[in-house]
Parts: sequence; C-alpha cells; structure tokens
Amino acid sequence: MKVLRLMIVVAALGSLLVLSNCGSPSTPAEPVADQQFTKLAKSWKATGVKLDGVDKLSDYPNFVLTISGTKATPPFDYSVAGRPQLSAWKASGKWTFDTDPITQIIRDAGTSDELKMSYSVNATTLEIQFSYTGTGYTRVEQVKGAWSFTFTAQ
Repeated sequence: MKVLRLMIVVAALGSLLVLSNCGSPSTPAEPVADQQFTKLAKSWKATGVKLDGVDKLSDYPNFVLTISGTKATPPFDYSVAGRPQLSAWKASGKWTFDTDPITQIIRDAGTSDELKMSYSVNATTLEIQFSYTGTGYTRVEQVKGAWSFTFTAQ
C-alpha cells in the first residue's frame, strides 16, 4: 500500500514537472499586413499586361514595378521604370493596404490619382487588376479601362 501511494505521488510530481516545462508563451503572430508587405516589397518585371482583355505586353516590354518602404509604417512607396509615355501608371507614388490587406491596395490614397487595386501575390508572382478612369497626367482615352498586370519577381 505504501509503495502504491509513493508511485502515485511520484507520478503526480512527474506530471507537474512535465507540464510546467511546456515552454514559454509563443510569440504573437505577425500581422497580416506585415506578412503581405514582406511578399510585395521587391522589384517586379511585367510578364503579362492586358487592357480590357487585349494583350498590351508589347507596349510594356521593360516595365518594372518596385515596391518599397518599411514594414508596419504605411504609406509605402512604389516606382515604375520602362513605362510607355501613355500609361495608367505614374513614375512613382505611395500606396497602402485597403480593407482586406490580403487582396486590396490603394495607390496614391487621398490624392486626385487615388486608385483601388486588387492583387494576389506569392514568393515569385504578383498579379494586379484595376479599372482606370484617368486623371490629369495622361491622355485618358488611350489608357482608360480594365487593366491586368502579371509580374515575376526579379
């Protein structure tokens, strides 16, 4: 009987010891917007461009979109190189995440050039879609419509 009690006490103490050493509390998960920014922050070369479903890649053969900034401190920066003279893209500007940071960004928020965009991104591919109605920096009739850009990471 004494041996049984001793075994129960040893088992209970062993259980307490094991449970008390389960490790420190896990670190909080990184915010979704920060995870998405990490995926987006690089240079992207256009590999597909469509305007209203029509292939326009030949107008954008050297188009590169660079997204930069500091994680968790929007607005972030964008710049483009190799854009044609008539383009739905300015040479540079600011962007921020919209309501759903996994699929929505706003280019040039709070300005007359504000443009909501949908996107999807992984480690090597970025796709951006938007409907451009135009502002004062280009001839609107040449570039207005539904745009779709596909990029690969450089």
